[in-house]
Amino acid sequence: MGLSFARMRNLWRVLLAVAVLTAALAVGASRNKSAADAARYEKATLAGGCFWSLQETLRQIPGVVKTTVGYTGGTLPNPTFEEVAGGKTGHVEAVEVIFDPAKLSYARLLEDFLTADVPARLATSATNPHRPAIFYHNEDQRRTAGQVKDKINGSGKWDSPFVAEITQAAKFYPAEQYHQDYFRKTPAERACGLE
Repeated sequence: MGLSFARMRNLWRVLLAVAVLTAALAVGASRNKSAADAARYEKATLAGGCFWSLQETLRQIPGVVKTTVGYTGGTLPNPTFEEVAGGKTGHVEAVEVIFDPAKLSYARLLEDFLTADVPARLATSATNPHRPAIFYHNEDQRRTAGQVKDKINGSGKWDSPFVAEITQAAKFYPAEQYHQDYFRKTPAERACGLE
């Protein structure tokens, strides 16, 4: 004996409700996992020369989860690349780094940044969009940045000291989409001006 149309319709409704509930639980579990991952990660904001090159250097450090290029440290809200490059906004080209402190300490990240091929030793004006800077997000980062900079400068390995400024993080404005992951999108273009 077959099921009546009304019973079939009710059975389909129950099956649909179970499917929707299962999907909702899976989305909730995924959001909880994402929130847990985000809670265990830390943020660093670093500047030093062209952000295309710096992003490529930083993303290769084990423990770095995500990098985003953008602008920070200035006064103009929502700046464009042309405005920042013009040197009148006070912003620098910077990279926001999300890293896993269980795999990479903030101190190690700064050591790799300061000793990488970036112009962290070059003294530049406060309006230069390529000036080197470490933007700290909390007191521990500020203290660590000073200690790492002093340690590297005191090591005697380099002829000139690192002059990267250490300053409190300001609002970070992600750069236009065509700047994100630029070297991965255009592998032939590896030159980047350090003005």
